[in-house]
Amino acid sequence: MNKMNYYQQRDMQNRMKMSKYTERLPDYCLDFFIGIENNTSSLTRLNYSMDIYIFFDYLARYVFHKKETDISLADLNSLKSRTIEQFLSYLSYYEIDGKQYKNDEKGKARKLASIRSFFKYLFNHDMINSNVASKIETPKLHNKEIIRLEKDEVQRLMQTIENPSEFTKRQQEYNKRTFERDNAIITLFLGTGIRISELVGLNVESFDFRQNAFLVTRKGGNQTTLYFSKEVALALKTWLEKRSTLGLPDDENAMFISLQNKRISVRAVENLVKKFAQIASPLKKISPHKLRSTFGTNLYKQTRDIYIVADVLGHKDVNTTRKHYAAISEDMRRSVADKIKINEEFDE
Repeated sequence: MNKMNYYQQRDMQNRMKMSKYTERLPDYCLDFFIGIENNTSSLTRLNYSMDIYIFFDYLARYVFHKKETDISLADLNSLKSRTIEQFLSYLSYYEIDGKQYKNDEKGKARKLASIRSFFKYLFNHDMINSNVASKIETPKLHNKEIIRLEKDEVQRLMQTIENPSEFTKRQQEYNKRTFERDNAIITLFLGTGIRISELVGLNVESFDFRQNAFLVTRKGGNQTTLYFSKEVALALKTWLEKRSTLGLPDDENAMFISLQNKRISVRAVENLVKKFAQIASPLKKISPHKLRSTFGTNLYKQTRDIYIVADVLGHKDVNTTRKHYAAISEDMRRSVADKIKINEEFDE
Protein backbone atom coordinates (compact mmCIF):
# COMPACT_ATOMS: atom_id res chain seq x y z
CA MET A 1 0.00 0.00 0.00
CA ASN A 2 1.44 3.38 -1.03
CA LYS A 3 2.19 5.88 1.72
CA MET A 4 -0.08 8.93 1.68
CA ASN A 5 1.67 12.19 0.89
CA TYR A 6 1.45 15.25 3.13
CA TYR A 7 -1.57 16.74 1.38
CA GLN A 8 -3.50 13.46 1.41
CA GLN A 9 -2.80 13.09 5.14
CA ARG A 10 -3.91 16.67 5.77
CA ASP A 11 -7.09 16.08 3.77
CA MET A 12 -7.87 12.95 5.78
CA GLN A 13 -7.30 14.77 9.07
CA ASN A 14 -9.59 17.62 8.01
CA ARG A 15 -12.30 15.14 7.08
CA MET A 16 -12.00 13.42 10.47
CA LYS A 17 -12.22 16.75 12.31
CA MET A 18 -15.20 17.74 10.17
CA SER A 19 -17.12 14.57 11.10
CA LYS A 20 -17.09 15.66 14.74
CA TYR A 21 -19.31 18.57 13.75
CA THR A 22 -21.44 17.02 11.01
CA GLU A 23 -22.53 14.14 13.27
CA ARG A 24 -24.09 16.75 15.54
CA LEU A 25 -26.02 18.38 12.70
CA PRO A 26 -29.22 17.35 10.84
CA ASP A 27 -28.85 14.97 7.88
CA TYR A 28 -29.63 17.63 5.29
CA CYS A 29 -26.44 19.45 6.34
CA LEU A 30 -24.46 16.49 5.08
CA ASP A 31 -26.14 16.96 1.68
CA PHE A 32 -24.68 20.47 1.63
CA PHE A 33 -21.12 19.29 2.35
CA ILE A 34 -21.37 16.58 -0.31
CA GLY A 35 -22.76 19.12 -2.76
CA ILE A 36 -19.83 21.53 -2.38
CA GLU A 37 -17.10 18.89 -2.19
CA ASN A 38 -15.96 19.18 -5.81
CA ASN A 39 -15.54 22.95 -5.62
CA THR A 40 -13.96 23.40 -2.19
CA SER A 41 -10.94 22.21 -0.24
CA SER A 42 -11.26 19.98 2.82
CA LEU A 43 -10.06 22.91 4.96
CA THR A 44 -12.83 25.14 3.61
CA ARG A 45 -15.43 22.48 4.36
CA LEU A 46 -14.00 22.01 7.86
CA ASN A 47 -14.33 25.74 8.52
CA TYR A 48 -17.88 25.68 7.13
CA SER A 49 -18.78 22.76 9.39
CA MET A 50 -17.52 24.59 12.49
CA ASP A 51 -19.36 27.80 11.57
CA ILE A 52 -22.62 26.02 10.76
CA TYR A 53 -22.44 23.99 13.96
CA ILE A 54 -22.08 27.20 15.99
CA PHE A 55 -25.15 28.56 14.18
CA PHE A 56 -27.20 25.44 14.89
CA ASP A 57 -26.08 25.45 18.52
CA TYR A 58 -27.42 29.01 18.77
CA LEU A 59 -30.70 28.05 17.11
CA ALA A 60 -31.08 25.01 19.38
CA ARG A 61 -30.53 26.97 22.59
CA TYR A 62 -32.10 30.33 21.90
CA VAL A 63 -34.63 29.95 19.08
CA PHE A 64 -36.13 26.46 18.79
CA HIS A 65 -35.21 24.97 22.20
CA LYS A 66 -34.49 21.53 20.83
CA LYS A 67 -31.45 19.42 19.90
CA GLU A 68 -29.42 20.55 16.90
CA THR A 69 -30.18 17.32 15.03
CA ASP A 70 -33.92 17.88 15.52
CA ILE A 71 -33.97 21.25 13.76
CA SER A 72 -35.92 20.65 10.58
CA LEU A 73 -36.00 22.32 7.19
CA ALA A 74 -39.40 23.66 8.19
CA ASP A 75 -37.71 25.35 11.16
CA LEU A 76 -35.15 26.96 8.87
CA ASN A 77 -37.99 28.05 6.58
CA SER A 78 -39.56 29.91 9.48
CA LEU A 79 -36.46 31.99 10.21
CA LYS A 80 -36.46 35.73 9.64
CA SER A 81 -33.40 37.76 8.71
CA ARG A 82 -33.59 39.34 12.16
CA THR A 83 -32.64 35.98 13.72
CA ILE A 84 -29.40 35.86 11.74
CA GLU A 85 -28.65 39.46 12.70
CA GLN A 86 -29.16 38.51 16.35
CA PHE A 87 -26.82 35.56 15.85
CA LEU A 88 -24.09 37.87 14.52
CA SER A 89 -24.49 40.05 17.61
CA TYR A 90 -24.30 36.93 19.80
CA LEU A 91 -20.96 36.05 18.22
CA SER A 92 -19.25 39.04 19.88
CA TYR A 93 -18.98 36.95 23.07
CA TYR A 94 -20.39 33.45 23.28
CA GLU A 95 -19.93 30.06 24.91
CA ILE A 96 -20.06 26.68 23.22
CA ASP A 97 -19.17 23.24 24.56
CA GLY A 98 -18.10 24.86 27.81
CA LYS A 99 -15.56 27.22 26.23
CA GLN A 100 -15.83 30.98 25.77
CA TYR A 101 -15.08 32.69 22.47
CA LYS A 102 -15.24 36.14 20.91
CA ASN A 103 -15.33 37.39 17.33
CA ASP A 104 -14.36 40.67 15.71
CA GLU A 105 -15.94 41.80 12.45
CA LYS A 106 -13.64 39.51 10.45
CA GLY A 107 -14.75 36.43 12.39
CA LYS A 108 -18.41 37.43 12.04
CA ALA A 109 -18.00 38.00 8.30
CA ARG A 110 -16.52 34.54 7.84
CA LYS A 111 -19.36 32.85 9.71
CA LEU A 112 -21.93 34.86 7.78
CA ALA A 113 -20.28 33.75 4.52
CA SER A 114 -20.59 30.11 5.64
CA ILE A 115 -24.26 30.55 6.52
CA ARG A 116 -24.95 32.31 3.22
CA SER A 117 -23.36 29.46 1.29
CA PHE A 118 -25.42 26.94 3.28
CA PHE A 119 -28.74 28.74 2.76
CA LYS A 120 -27.96 29.34 -0.92
CA TYR A 121 -27.45 25.60 -1.41
CA LEU A 122 -30.69 24.72 0.36
CA PHE A 123 -32.62 27.33 -1.61
CA ASN A 124 -31.15 26.32 -4.98
CA HIS A 125 -32.05 22.69 -4.29
CA ASP A 126 -35.63 23.58 -3.35
CA MET A 127 -35.15 22.50 0.25
CA ILE A 128 -36.27 25.89 1.63
CA ASN A 129 -38.60 28.51 0.16
CA SER A 130 -36.49 31.62 0.70
CA ASN A 131 -32.89 32.58 1.33
CA VAL A 132 -33.05 34.95 4.30
CA ALA A 133 -29.27 34.86 4.76
CA SER A 134 -28.78 36.70 1.46
CA LYS A 135 -30.50 39.75 2.97
CA ILE A 136 -27.88 40.24 5.68
CA GLU A 137 -25.14 42.78 5.05
CA THR A 138 -21.55 41.73 5.67
CA PRO A 139 -20.04 43.44 8.74
CA LYS A 140 -17.82 46.36 7.78
CA LEU A 141 -14.19 45.28 7.89
CA HIS A 142 -11.64 47.78 9.14
CA ASN A 143 -8.23 47.74 7.54
CA LYS A 144 -5.56 46.66 9.98
CA GLU A 145 -2.01 47.90 10.01
CA ILE A 146 0.18 45.78 7.75
CA ILE A 147 2.99 44.41 9.89
CA ARG A 148 6.25 43.52 8.18
CA LEU A 149 9.96 43.67 8.89
CA GLU A 150 12.12 46.57 7.80
CA LYS A 151 15.55 45.94 6.29
CA ASP A 152 17.43 46.37 9.58
CA GLU A 153 14.95 44.09 11.35
CA VAL A 154 15.50 41.37 8.75
CA GLN A 155 19.24 41.62 9.36
CA ARG A 156 18.73 41.37 13.13
CA LEU A 157 16.47 38.35 12.64
CA MET A 158 19.10 36.50 10.62
CA GLN A 159 21.82 37.47 13.13
CA THR A 160 19.64 36.18 15.96
CA ILE A 161 19.30 32.79 14.28
CA GLU A 162 23.08 32.54 13.85
CA ASN A 163 23.99 33.88 17.29
CA PRO A 164 21.04 33.81 19.76
CA SER A 165 23.03 35.40 22.59
CA GLU A 166 19.87 36.36 24.50
CA PHE A 167 18.76 32.72 24.74
CA THR A 168 19.44 30.64 27.82
CA LYS A 169 22.30 28.14 27.64
CA ARG A 170 19.80 25.34 27.21
CA GLN A 171 18.09 27.21 24.35
CA GLN A 172 21.46 27.90 22.72
CA GLU A 173 22.35 24.20 22.81
CA TYR A 174 18.98 23.40 21.21
CA ASN A 175 19.58 26.05 18.59
CA LYS A 176 22.91 24.47 17.61
CA ARG A 177 21.02 21.31 16.70
CA THR A 178 18.45 23.13 14.58
CA PHE A 179 20.41 26.13 13.20
CA GLU A 180 20.77 24.89 9.60
CA ARG A 181 17.09 23.95 9.40
CA ASP A 182 15.79 27.13 11.05
CA ASN A 183 18.04 29.33 8.92
CA ALA A 184 16.85 27.58 5.75
CA ILE A 185 13.18 27.91 6.73
CA ILE A 186 13.28 31.63 7.49
CA THR A 187 15.52 32.35 4.48
CA LEU A 188 13.04 30.51 2.26
CA PHE A 189 10.13 32.51 3.70
CA LEU A 190 11.91 35.84 3.20
CA GLY A 191 13.25 34.87 -0.22
CA THR A 192 10.12 33.44 -1.83
CA GLY A 193 7.07 34.56 0.19
CA ILE A 194 5.51 31.09 0.33
CA ARG A 195 2.75 30.26 2.81
CA ILE A 196 3.49 28.18 5.88
CA SER A 197 1.30 25.31 4.63
CA GLU A 198 3.23 25.37 1.34
CA LEU A 199 6.56 25.22 3.16
CA VAL A 200 5.56 22.35 5.45
CA GLY A 201 4.38 20.34 2.44
CA LEU A 202 7.68 20.60 0.55
CA ASN A 203 9.66 17.45 -0.23
CA VAL A 204 13.35 17.08 -1.06
CA GLU A 205 12.47 16.18 -4.64
CA SER A 206 10.49 19.43 -4.92
CA PHE A 207 13.80 21.28 -5.48
CA ASP A 208 15.96 21.62 -8.60
CA PHE A 209 19.23 23.37 -7.76
CA ARG A 210 20.37 23.41 -11.38
CA GLN A 211 17.66 26.00 -12.03
CA ASN A 212 17.26 27.21 -8.43
CA ALA A 213 13.58 26.31 -8.72
CA PHE A 214 11.07 24.39 -6.65
CA LEU A 215 7.56 23.04 -7.08
CA VAL A 216 5.03 24.35 -4.57
CA THR A 217 1.46 23.18 -4.02
CA ARG A 218 -0.77 26.23 -3.69
CA LYS A 219 -4.09 26.67 -1.95
CA GLY A 220 -6.66 24.61 -3.84
CA GLY A 221 -4.08 22.00 -4.87
CA ASN A 222 -2.60 23.72 -7.93
CA GLN A 223 1.16 23.36 -8.37
CA THR A 224 3.45 26.22 -9.38
CA THR A 225 7.17 26.47 -10.07
CA LEU A 226 8.88 29.25 -8.12
CA TYR A 227 12.50 30.39 -8.23
CA PHE A 228 14.93 31.39 -5.53
CA SER A 229 18.18 33.34 -5.25
CA LYS A 230 21.73 32.07 -4.71
CA GLU A 231 21.43 33.21 -1.09
CA VAL A 232 18.38 31.00 -0.55
CA ALA A 233 20.07 28.14 -2.44
CA LEU A 234 23.08 28.28 -0.11
CA ALA A 235 20.87 28.10 3.00
CA LEU A 236 18.91 25.17 1.56
CA LYS A 237 22.02 23.22 0.51
CA THR A 238 23.59 23.74 3.93
CA TRP A 239 20.46 22.32 5.55
CA LEU A 240 20.35 19.37 3.14
CA GLU A 241 23.92 18.48 4.08
CA LYS A 242 22.88 18.44 7.75
CA ARG A 243 19.68 16.56 6.93
CA SER A 244 21.67 13.81 5.23
CA THR A 245 23.40 13.01 8.54
CA LEU A 246 20.19 12.47 10.54
CA GLY A 247 19.71 8.82 9.67
CA LEU A 248 16.18 9.31 8.37
CA PRO A 249 14.05 6.41 7.10
CA ASP A 250 14.30 5.86 3.34
CA ASP A 251 10.63 6.77 2.85
CA GLU A 252 10.86 10.12 4.71
CA ASN A 253 11.02 12.67 1.90
CA ALA A 254 9.93 15.81 3.78
CA MET A 255 12.26 18.75 3.15
CA PHE A 256 12.05 20.07 6.70
CA ILE A 257 12.28 17.64 9.61
CA SER A 258 11.51 17.92 13.32
CA LEU A 259 13.81 16.62 16.04
CA GLN A 260 11.60 13.52 16.04
CA ASN A 261 12.85 12.87 12.48
CA LYS A 262 9.45 13.38 10.86
CA ARG A 263 7.90 16.17 8.79
CA ILE A 264 7.90 19.41 10.75
CA SER A 265 4.45 20.68 11.76
CA VAL A 266 2.82 24.03 11.08
CA ARG A 267 2.80 24.77 14.83
CA ALA A 268 6.53 24.06 15.14
CA VAL A 269 7.32 26.45 12.27
CA GLU A 270 5.12 29.15 13.84
CA ASN A 271 6.94 28.71 17.15
CA LEU A 272 10.44 28.92 15.69
CA VAL A 273 9.62 32.10 13.77
CA LYS A 274 8.09 33.64 16.90
CA LYS A 275 11.10 32.60 19.02
CA PHE A 276 13.63 34.47 16.89
CA ALA A 277 11.38 37.40 15.93
CA GLN A 278 10.65 38.31 19.56
CA ILE A 279 14.34 39.11 19.98
CA ALA A 280 14.92 40.72 16.59
CA SER A 281 11.75 42.85 16.67
CA PRO A 282 10.14 42.75 20.15
CA LEU A 283 7.42 45.33 19.42
CA LYS A 284 6.02 43.44 16.42
CA LYS A 285 4.14 40.16 16.49
CA ILE A 286 5.94 38.44 13.64
CA SER A 287 4.50 35.24 12.17
CA PRO A 288 5.33 33.32 8.99
CA HIS A 289 2.61 35.33 7.25
CA LYS A 290 4.35 38.57 8.27
CA LEU A 291 7.51 37.25 6.62
CA ARG A 292 5.37 36.72 3.52
CA SER A 293 4.22 40.35 3.79
CA THR A 294 7.85 41.42 4.07
CA PHE A 295 8.72 39.53 0.88
CA GLY A 296 5.72 40.90 -1.00
CA THR A 297 6.56 44.49 -0.11
CA ASN A 298 10.24 44.07 -0.97
CA LEU A 299 9.43 42.40 -4.29
CA TYR A 300 7.21 45.29 -5.28
CA LYS A 301 9.88 47.81 -4.35
CA GLN A 302 12.33 45.98 -6.61
CA THR A 303 10.00 45.39 -9.58
CA ARG A 304 7.32 48.10 -9.33
CA ASP A 305 5.04 45.50 -10.92
CA ILE A 306 2.07 44.52 -8.80
CA TYR A 307 1.07 41.79 -11.26
CA ILE A 308 4.39 40.00 -10.77
CA VAL A 309 3.94 40.27 -7.01
CA ALA A 310 0.42 38.83 -7.25
CA ASP A 311 1.61 35.97 -9.45
CA VAL A 312 4.57 35.02 -7.24
CA LEU A 313 2.45 35.15 -4.10
CA GLY A 314 -0.27 33.05 -5.69
CA HIS A 315 -3.02 35.67 -5.49
CA LYS A 316 -5.79 35.04 -8.00
CA ASP A 317 -6.95 38.65 -7.78
CA VAL A 318 -4.46 41.53 -7.89
CA ASN A 319 -6.79 43.47 -5.57
CA THR A 320 -5.94 40.95 -2.87
CA THR A 321 -2.31 41.96 -3.29
CA ARG A 322 -3.16 45.64 -2.95
CA LYS A 323 -5.32 44.95 0.08
CA HIS A 324 -2.72 42.97 2.00
CA TYR A 325 0.31 44.99 1.05
CA ALA A 326 -0.65 48.54 1.90
CA ALA A 327 2.93 49.71 1.43
CA ILE A 328 2.56 48.92 -2.25
CA SER A 329 -0.28 51.41 -2.66
CA GLU A 330 1.66 53.94 -0.60
CA ASP A 331 4.75 53.55 -2.78
CA MET A 332 2.65 53.84 -5.93
CA ARG A 333 1.15 57.12 -4.72
CA ARG A 334 4.58 58.44 -3.76
CA SER A 335 6.11 57.46 -7.11
CA VAL A 336 3.63 59.57 -9.11
CA ALA A 337 3.74 62.63 -6.85
CA ASP A 338 6.31 64.43 -9.00
CA LYS A 339 4.89 63.39 -12.36
CA ILE A 340 2.44 66.30 -12.60
CA LYS A 341 4.13 69.65 -13.21
CA ILE A 342 2.36 72.92 -12.47
CA ASN A 343 5.29 75.22 -13.18
CA GLU A 344 7.95 74.07 -15.63
CA GLU A 345 10.71 75.87 -13.74
CA PHE A 346 10.51 73.09 -11.15
CA ASP A 347 11.77 70.55 -13.70
CA GLU A 348 15.04 69.00 -12.66
